[in-house]
Amino acid sequence: MHIILETVVQAALPDVWSGFDRKLFDQLSPPFPPVEVVRFDGCLRGDVVLLRLNFLVFRQDWESLITDQQTTTNEIYFIDEGVRLPFFLRYWRHRHRLVRHESGGTVVIDDITFRTPFRLLDYLMYPLLWAQFAYRKPIYKRVFKA
Repeated sequence: MHIILETVVQAALPDVWSGFDRKLFDQLSPPFPPVEVVRFDGCLRGDVVLLRLNFLVFRQDWESLITDQQTTTNEIYFIDEGVRLPFFLRYWRHRHRLVRHESGGTVVIDDITFRTPFRLLDYLMYPLLWAQFAYRKPIYKRVFKA
């Protein structure tokens, strides 16, 4: 399954890139499930992010590896891929794209590909994951003002 969400923010591309840090990551965590950040190396190739999701009666670890990061004049992106995923996911690839906007701002693009153990579950998870990432849009706008 594939999810793409775009958010235009007022800040310039270099400012948005420098703001993709642990502080922003903490703000982007949705209210449910509560997320504990066990490890956050950053957004460069080889960095690791380890999260612990708390579903109240059980916990699941989610470990991702930053497998690529590129910078050009008009775009900066990094890709995190799931190494150890919660039971309801079998595959995870999230390309975080920051693209220079003609207004002088930046377009933040969450480009996500995922699979669950069952095709039907893919369709059931799609609106839940979409909502989890749509939750980020007002946060991006608030954090990245000109």
